[in-house]
Amino acid sequence: MTKCKPNMCNFWYIITSWFNDLRDRRRILNDFNTASRCAFIEGIAPTLLEARVSSGDSAYRHEYSKFMSGGFRIKVMSGNQLSKSEMVEIGQVILSNDRLIRQLIALGWDTLEIHGSTGSHGLKWELRKFSKVGGVLNV
Repeated sequence: MTKCKPNMCNFWYIITSWFNDLRDRRRILNDFNTASRCAFIEGIAPTLLEARVSSGDSAYRHEYSKFMSGGFRIKVMSGNQLSKSEMVEIGQVILSNDRLIRQLIALGWDTLEIHGSTGSHGLKWELRKFSKVGGVLNV
């Protein structure tokens, strides 16, 4: 029986953790989209939201950012271009959820984007600024 060399074991750990991250990222997107569809169908939400991955903003990258897929984009399927205040309101709902923001950051997202179903304009936020991470721990 051959023993793993330390570097080889680290290599396999990195590979398997990478696939776990992909699975977790896909699960978050699927859960968000399923909940959005249900809320729209039940009449709880006035419009359908769809989450997908985008490239994000390279200026917002952090230690956990995924290369070329750091953006968490929410497309609002309203049928018309949203006003800036409507996009801000949707963004604030997401950004006020500390647990969700930390989860998005831990899974490699660095940018939250809100876009309407028409037009190419949208808003974006740096997730790290809303994570409330980096303070001194109280022991």
